[in-house]
Amino acid sequence: MMQRINDAQVHPILEIRDLVIESQGRPKGKRLVDNISLSLRPGEVLGLIGESGAGKSTIGLAAMGYARDGMKITGGQVLFDGVDLLSLPDRQRRPYRGARVAYVAQSAAAAFNPAHKLIDQYVEAAVVHGVLSDAQAREEAVALYEELGLPNPETFGNRYPHQVSGGQLQRAMVATAMACRPEVLIFDEPTTALDVTTQIEVLAAIRKTIRDHHTAALYITHDLAVVAQVADRIMVLRQGEMVEEGDTRRLLEQPEQTYTRDLLSVRNLHKKESAPDDTVLSIRGVCAEYHRGTQVLKDVSVDVEKGRTVAVVGESGSGKSTLARVVTGLLPPTEGSISLHGETLSPRLRERDRKTLQRLQMIYQLPDTALNPRQKIRDIIGRPLQFYHGMQGAALEKRLRQLVDMTELGTDFLDRWPAQLSGGQKQRVGIARALAAEPDLIICDEVTSALDQLVGEQILNLLLSLQRDLGMSYLFITHDLGTVDAIADHVVVMRKGQVVEQGAKSTVFAPPYESYTRLLLDSVPEMDPAWLDHVLADATPQG
Repeated sequence: MMQRINDAQVHPILEIRDLVIESQGRPKGKRLVDNISLSLRPGEVLGLIGESGAGKSTIGLAAMGYARDGMKITGGQVLFDGVDLLSLPDRQRRPYRGARVAYVAQSAAAAFNPAHKLIDQYVEAAVVHGVLSDAQAREEAVALYEELGLPNPETFGNRYPHQVSGGQLQRAMVATAMACRPEVLIFDEPTTALDVTTQIEVLAAIRKTIRDHHTAALYITHDLAVVAQVADRIMVLRQGEMVEEGDTRRLLEQPEQTYTRDLLSVRNLHKKESAPDDTVLSIRGVCAEYHRGTQVLKDVSVDVEKGRTVAVVGESGSGKSTLARVVTGLLPPTEGSISLHGETLSPRLRERDRKTLQRLQMIYQLPDTALNPRQKIRDIIGRPLQFYHGMQGAALEKRLRQLVDMTELGTDFLDRWPAQLSGGQKQRVGIARALAAEPDLIICDEVTSALDQLVGEQILNLLLSLQRDLGMSYLFITHDLGTVDAIADHVVVMRKGQVVEQGAKSTVFAPPYESYTRLLLDSVPEMDPAWLDHVLADATPQG
């Protein structure tokens, strides 16, 4: 846990007073953030917790004097070192961003420019803001890469974003945010998309960076177990209002509000394993390669039966998402076969007929990149209804309303743009789009990773309900072992492109554990501020 800041005389570096942010779209004037106040002293970390749409990210962006499209800051002050950013014209406000207050986004893959090397993107901010020369920035980049535990720090920055793992890219983004040595960092769900073992590495790097540089931070997340490892205080938000605020340990152990207790409650959703039925999807001896003969899948065999869920788990780079690409035809296998209802599928997507495409759908991990920003939600969900079912007019409108109701978005979302939705809301749109095709099997690639616990549980309940009512089958890729317990019948554990263990959930998650499965289970964060310290201590070689 972070060291507490006890000196009440230390002047806050950031103060937000009575902040009000309103929607400029439909419905116009709706308060998205309602009279929020907070303060942050140098070296202090405040965690912002709440479900999707609570206003966490909106407040984080407002700390830089910024509001997303479709939103407007209509009241309050954002005082940075005593200067109200909201009172400044944009040209005077802009130099603060990146130089004195920096933002670390949820999706590193979307934040980096894929056409430029990592070190060039690090250098750009420092040079543009006049903090360092090009040569100085490159020298400091190597030092920060080393601090953050990145491999081969002298040459790491010469890679492009796609040439490093998700955890490495996330740490590289922390380094880039630190390029100008900002006084405040805004972390917006920085570990949400990471597997449990990689998450430990990134959390440790973030905490070390904050400690070493005495940087203040807002840490935005929906995961209380994660924020407990870095935050001095926690503020709980709901629908733009503050529910509760307090010292991290006190809030975790003695929450005052019912909503906070709901967030703290351990997910109690546990699916009873169902009996095997007819096989829907059969994967047999599949091997796959990326460019230059790099083998990424090795002799993978998995079956998914009707009305059952097969969960595929493993850390970053284990081959989970690659397996999904092979099944969907985006990456043809070099060996093996895949069949749907006993019919062998063409290895390439473009060679599959419309009926096959309709029967096999996918929900993607990153809704920010999966949704077309130039289409309204009704067009995104409506496309498969038109393409697969030929729906038009009143029938199309009726089905659209049913789908957004099923995913608990509400019909008013149909005329919004993706940019007007939170991360969790975008993910629900992705689920609705997959359901629109009425498939036999859905590949779910980390579909709840961007959702808070309460909303995630609602989505899992929805998927389970569809499974019961429609006999839906799921190939469920996830790094969240709690989600596996909630939804899976069968578990496949992967590492380095191979299946190291598979079987009924009750067998895989019961002792004695396979060594790698034990590592995954031990890496799940606990609701204890000292948990990360214990894990890091256990991982330190004893001399």
